[in-house]
Formats: sequence, structure tokens, C-alpha cells
Amino acid sequence: MAIYKDPKPTKNGRAWYFKFSYKDAFGVTKQYRSKRYLTKKEATDAERMFLVTSTDKIEDNNMTFKDLYDDFRAHNDEIMKATTLCGYSYKEKYIECFFNVKLKDFNIMQFEQWKKEINKTNISLRYKNDIYKFLKSILNFGVKWHNLNFQAVYNKMTKFQDPNSRRIEMSYYTYEEFKHFISFEDDLRWKCVFEILYYCGLRKGELKALTWKDIHFNKKVISVNKQITQVNNRQKFEFSDTKTRDSRRIVPITKVLLNDLKMLYEKSKKEYYGFNDDFFVVSDARPIADSTIYARRTKLAELANLKPIRLHDFRHSCASLLINNGANVTLVAKYLGHTKIEETLNTYSHMFSTALDSVVSVIDSLED
Repeated sequence: MAIYKDPKPTKNGRAWYFKFSYKDAFGVTKQYRSKRYLTKKEATDAERMFLVTSTDKIEDNNMTFKDLYDDFRAHNDEIMKATTLCGYSYKEKYIECFFNVKLKDFNIMQFEQWKKEINKTNISLRYKNDIYKFLKSILNFGVKWHNLNFQAVYNKMTKFQDPNSRRIEMSYYTYEEFKHFISFEDDLRWKCVFEILYYCGLRKGELKALTWKDIHFNKKVISVNKQITQVNNRQKFEFSDTKTRDSRRIVPITKVLLNDLKMLYEKSKKEYYGFNDDFFVVSDARPIADSTIYARRTKLAELANLKPIRLHDFRHSCASLLINNGANVTLVAKYLGHTKIEETLNTYSHMFSTALDSVVSVIDSLED
């Protein structure tokens, strides 16, 4: 079962079709080839509809996990965000051991053996369970679109667990630590990189995607409306939507950062031939590479005699700065682009509990 493209399309450009072998309700093997369609998506949708509505009881006894996965990707590549598809590609290598397994033979022993192999890898418990959810998504797709039945296996499948695992502690720089950290940076562009991460709480992909069109000097705000998720690829990149709808936001610019951005803008106009407002704020006509940011971060931390923190921890640092200076949870959630306030509370509950001590102090002062 697959989608094909005819090298000789019709006069109106229709070249995509699907075909496969199947057994009808009487066990007779049949071949089916569809008419041709204008796009791959049309052929994929038509194939799916044929399987669901055919009057014959179709049971493709030779369908493999790879067949199902290919169909899963063909369907989702048309409708999923680029970031989600990128995640699929990273996880694919962890499920390749299933590719030659016929779906009718898929059993719990294969699943348990797979878990043992995954446990041998040097990946976090959280990522192991991301892969587990990815596997279940593929199986669910088979149930929905191919009327497959994995109930005997599905009910016994369990996620990864490690009683000895510890949650990665959240690291962040205090305001004083960050000022010390940035004091060792004498390059204006790099100052802006880390000031945007620290003062605005942007995600790495949001930072990389910032163009000068997104900087509104008169209003003193940054428009966060897109991201770049590719790793270390300056030559081939594409913009994608922000992580969630609420991640699209307007972030005010601090005085320090505003001044540095103005100077960087003037510097970039003189430095880059053909410069325009489509150029990237912290790069040139192409986005900055992840590895370049990591290396600069590590260098500055060493010079400042500070422990290097992850780029995402600069976002945590921003949250800490806001919370410890009296910002309420609603404003912090909006500033960081969280979809729900609960997300902010769950992530930074320990910080808010510290801030609550000051509330008690206010009450105690009234008693004095």
C-alpha cells in the first residue's frame, strides 16, 4: 500500500495514484489501482477513504509497521506544524526496529524488548516517554484509518519509568549574576543575543527568527510571531509558527536593550551589503547557528566564573526576575507566551512560593 507518481501525467497534470493488494471478505487476493489525482494529498485522502468505505472487508495481512508509518507521515506531513514534523524525524530512528514487523504479528513481547533496547540508550526518561507517545500515535492512526486492532497489545503497554531518576533542576542567573556575565561581552551583537534571552524570555527558536521588522523602536516592543527550529543550518532554513497560538506576543523592550538594539541596527546597516529589515537581528541575511550561541555562552560563563546554563535557562532567569520583583502570575504567563496560567504555576511554583513569604511579611507588619 503506497502512493505513486506516474511519470506520464494526464493532460490536466494528474499524476498521483495509490495501489495495493488486499484480501476481500472471501479471502480472495485482489489488486486495486486508483484513478490519478492532481496532488499527493488528494491521492492519500482518496486511498484512506477507499479503505474506510469499501464494501469489501479489506484485510491487508502483509501490511508492515513501515507501511503504516509511511501512511502516518504522508497524512501528517500535510497538516502538522514544521516543529512537530521535525520531532518526528528525530524519533524515527528509535522505532525502525519495528519496520519489518507485520502488523498482524505485533505483540507485547516485541514491545517489551523494544523498551529494553531504548533503556540502553543515553537519553532522558522524558525523551523516552516522548518516543513512547510517538509510537502510540502511529498505532492510534492505524486504528482510526485502517481499522486495525491493537487492543491485546495496547492494554499492556506501559510508559518508561525510572525510580532513581531525578528531575533536572532548573538553573537561572540572578540579575547580579547576569550583569556580571554580560560585562565580559564587548561585542554589541552578542550583547543583544543574551539580553534578548534574559530580559525578554524568548525561546531559542524565537530569538533566531527575529528580523528587524519585528523590532518596533517607536513603540519600544518586540513582536514575537515566528520561530526557526532547524539546528545549525544557516544554508537551508524556514520559518514556522510559534510553539502555540499564545506564544505570539508583544514583549516590551527594556531601556538597556532598546539602546543596544538601536546601535546594532545602525551598525548592521553599515556592515552588511544589501541590508534591509528582513535581515536577522542577531545575525545577517541568514539565521545564527545554535552551536555558535552555545560556544559564546560557554566562553562568557568561564570568563565570569559562572556555571554555564542552558539557553532555555535564560528564559527561566527572566521568569525568576519577574516573579521575584513582584510580577503576578497572569502577567508572567502573558510575558512568556504560556497558553495557560497553570503552565506558569507548574513550572515556577517554587519561585512563587518564595514570593509568598513577602506577602506574609506585609500581613505581619500590620499586626505590629
